[in-house]
Amino acid sequence: MTILRVPEDGAVSSDEELSGGDEILQDGKQICEDRDLKDRLLRKFGSGISSLKLEFSKKKKKGKLPREARQALLDWWSVHYKWPYPTEGDKIALADATGLDQKQINNWFINQRKRHWNQSENMPYA
Repeated sequence: MTILRVPEDGAVSSDEELSGGDEILQDGKQICEDRDLKDRLLRKFGSGISSLKLEFSKKKKKGKLPREARQALLDWWSVHYKWPYPTEGDKIALADATGLDQKQINNWFINQRKRHWNQSENMPYA
């Protein structure tokens, strides 16, 4: 840290004491250079950035599955309520019918069994 000592007449004379103004000019120049660089990058890559923004905004958000997909899964569930564990073939068919991926199908069945299936009343030997 530099301590400025100002003579009683108020005049500042040393080079070290005058450097504060240079720093302000350099900061302003750096800001202008940063803006210029940003503008050049936006001109060069702006269309690519826009298409990426559009692609990311189209990605499915977390939340509820589409009504038709839920209904198809519930239909399968009601038919197979006693043993609601779909085979890999069932999962592929459900994925094709609903437009969901297999991970979504797996998660839906895991949650559905936890929330709505009482295994002990469906298992005669349990």
